Amino acid sequence: MKALLVDDEPLALIGLQRSLESEVNGVEIVATYSDPKEVIAGVLEHRPDVVFLDIHMPEIDGLKLGRQIQAVVPDIEIIFVTSYDQYAVNAFELYALDYILKPMNAARLRQTVMRVIDKLNLKGSRKAPDRDVPVVCCFEQIRFQPSGMEAQTAKWRTSKVQELFAYLLHHRERAVSRSVLLELLWPDIPEDKAAQYLYTAIYHLRQTLKTCKMDLISIRINELEAGYQLDMGEARVDTEIWEYDLKQLGRLDAGTAGAYERVLRTYTGDFLGHYEYLWAEHERERLRMLWLYQTKKLSDYYEQQGLLDKSIQINLNVQRIYPDDEDCYFSLMKLYHAIDNQAGVEEQYLLLKTRMEREMELPISGNIGRWYEQWKANIDTGLLQK
Repeated sequence: MKALLVDDEPLALIGLQRSLESEVNGVEIVATYSDPKEVIAGVLEHRPDVVFLDIHMPEIDGLKLGRQIQAVVPDIEIIFVTSYDQYAVNAFELYALDYILKPMNAARLRQTVMRVIDKLNLKGSRKAPDRDVPVVCCFEQIRFQPSGMEAQTAKWRTSKVQELFAYLLHHRERAVSRSVLLELLWPDIPEDKAAQYLYTAIYHLRQTLKTCKMDLISIRINELEAGYQLDMGEARVDTEIWEYDLKQLGRLDAGTAGAYERVLRTYTGDFLGHYEYLWAEHERERLRMLWLYQTKKLSDYYEQQGLLDKSIQINLNVQRIYPDDEDCYFSLMKLYHAIDNQAGVEEQYLLLKTRMEREMELPISGNIGRWYEQWKANIDTGLLQK
């Protein structure tokens, strides 16, 4: 079991590490952090099974940081370490696996670790996603890919039917109450009339799944029609497969760089990015953050290996998918400078300036502007140095 520890007090951090190493078997401490600003990057880099997280930190509340960690890696386990009494802890037990009170009790610590191990064993019993199955594609827009066939865009009866499917898919294998669906799709319509719209939309949704040869996906009405649940059957979701593949890559090196490229290439845009569904923004941002982090890591690796053309191609792909990402323009400016491509530097700066100042009405970041002015001055004086 891989563990990552977070506490802004170095002595407390050392004490927790020693307790885990001396009192519990089978725990590998992959990293410790006293600066909470470094934790998200550390979680993405080390991929721990569990994070031991102090609640009371001056720069950021531990509960907020815990939510950020789970947004990036939803299946990670969080153990809060706190000086609060047990009653205060009840408020956050809803999404934390467990908590430990300071000062630490060895028996309680062992009990907590056993809970983590039991949870990990349960996760480990799950099968890897089957590849030869129907797939629902959610990158950018919804498409259906029956087994052995090309992906196709569905023809929805109405936009409400489409959003109904998207919402049930996002909450797949879980019941969604009828009242939630009515409020989401028909908030300004009387309930009895909205309920009729919902029944009709469910009918058209089933017909669409049948037409697209995806009727192995079923919509089940719960007891007393209090809610609906979308059951996937053997079908899978492409974002789920992508995230699973990403987690299997392991350490980035010469042997795995090609696999990193292949997996990152299958990310073709935001989760349901084609639609303005506010309820999807949390998942959209989580997957985007995960992809951008891993993409930057691969770009930096290629740059360190002297493979600048590969690094450039990666950043151009980021720019294609996320043209508002200021960092990729700056990375490309520096990479083009490194290969003596002055036109490339100028082009990237002009593209960034146009997008930021004209389209978004925002100034270019000061560090980018200063870098460019210094670069330009060196070009003009013939003193450009790498």
